[in-house]
Amino acid sequence: MANVPGVCSSVIPEENGPERGDSSSMEDGLGDVFGDLAALPVEVGERRPTCLRCRRPQKVCLCPFLPPQPLEVSTCLYVVQHPAEESRVLRTVPLLAACLPQGKCNVIIGRRFSEEKHPELAAVCRDSRTLILYPGPKSQNLEELVQYQDVGTVKHNVIIIDGTWSQAKNMFLKNTLFHLPKQVQLNRTLSSQYVIRTQPSNICLSTLECAAVALSILEQNDNIQEVLLRPLKALCSFQLQHGAQIHHSKEHLLKNGMYDKPMPKNKRKIKRMEKLVTDHNICPR
Repeated sequence: MANVPGVCSSVIPEENGPERGDSSSMEDGLGDVFGDLAALPVEVGERRPTCLRCRRPQKVCLCPFLPPQPLEVSTCLYVVQHPAEESRVLRTVPLLAACLPQGKCNVIIGRRFSEEKHPELAAVCRDSRTLILYPGPKSQNLEELVQYQDVGTVKHNVIIIDGTWSQAKNMFLKNTLFHLPKQVQLNRTLSSQYVIRTQPSNICLSTLECAAVALSILEQNDNIQEVLLRPLKALCSFQLQHGAQIHHSKEHLLKNGMYDKPMPKNKRKIKRMEKLVTDHNICPR
């Protein structure tokens, strides 16, 4: 038995106490010891109170940077989120949801989505009004798509995959439901404001930024983008003031000879990193 400070002496028999061979007395003594230990108060780590709207700790609440009232939009967002994103401290999706009316930002967590297990999502994917925001050779420029539609005639659904770039690619390729909607991408030249998290290239955006740009295009209201990016800028500013470092994109690090990690040996990964430097049109997947 391991020594427990302050307890061992009560286990050892006293000079006038029971003999060592008296097992029942020993058991009684052990029972008293562990009974005393069990009676000790257990310290439970208290979680910091969390704001119900922005989901941030109350001491660093970002509600002053959110719109006073949820933005009125006709577009409905469906964020399919990789489970690993749930545990990240600095997430952008809760800020996005806090800016929009209830039911306009639906978060669905998982890696694999099937018609049997996710009938509602499957119905959205089969809806002709649904778009999936994912760059690639088959993607249509979202702004070009909107130009051919009358304002307000189509109320779109937009699916956005929330995860790291490799997680998003894996989720898109392995879920056939995500191949049903029209695939669109953003061609606006916008550098990410999410400077406290590393992006592959300078034009790759966070989930909140993608949603902000997409909604401003579909709703034909540039003010939406400004309002949605305000809490993100405040979040990054706060983190930088309290010791966080600016995370340059991998593209920036490679171009400027600042990439200090070992280069990959896998040929596909090497080509992907070369693409970061040479391809300026879309975020490489």
